[in-house]
Amino acid sequence: MRLTNKVLDAINDQINMELVSSYSYLAMSAYCERINFKGCAAWLRMQSQEEKGHAMKLYEFLTDRGAVIVLKPIPGQPTEWKSLLDVFEQSLKNEEKVSDAINALYGLAMEEKTFATAAELQWFLTEQVEEEKTARDIVSKFRLVGDDPGGLLDLDRHLGSRSTAE
Repeated sequence: MRLTNKVLDAINDQINMELVSSYSYLAMSAYCERINFKGCAAWLRMQSQEEKGHAMKLYEFLTDRGAVIVLKPIPGQPTEWKSLLDVFEQSLKNEEKVSDAINALYGLAMEEKTFATAAELQWFLTEQVEEEKTARDIVSKFRLVGDDPGGLLDLDRHLGSRSTAE
């Protein structure tokens, strides 16, 4: 089935959003490395890879259809945050923004009757529920420990135990 131009443009935009998200997580990881929270840095680096994987899933969806892929500029990212809580609150905001975009893309796919696109996006809809839940859980834990050094170190160690891009 042929993609409509509106859907093709929206998927290209989503590829960019996923790559921007990957870049954002990488910037957060660099910040955490610099302030010696290696576990947080490792978790964020894996998250960056996961977001890149999401972009590539859409990329492959388009290449399988012989569609034109338009790679757009990725803006620079911040290098400083107020705290680790601030880093992970930004992570949650990013995930919510991506969820909104996926929902809109799914709605457009249905409106344009590009049902193969809608079927492909089902995976993303489910994935974003998990992404938001994970980010929300981490934010809650950082809020709970506040500025307690022991709590922050335990949370850093816990985040560093992530073994795969979940």
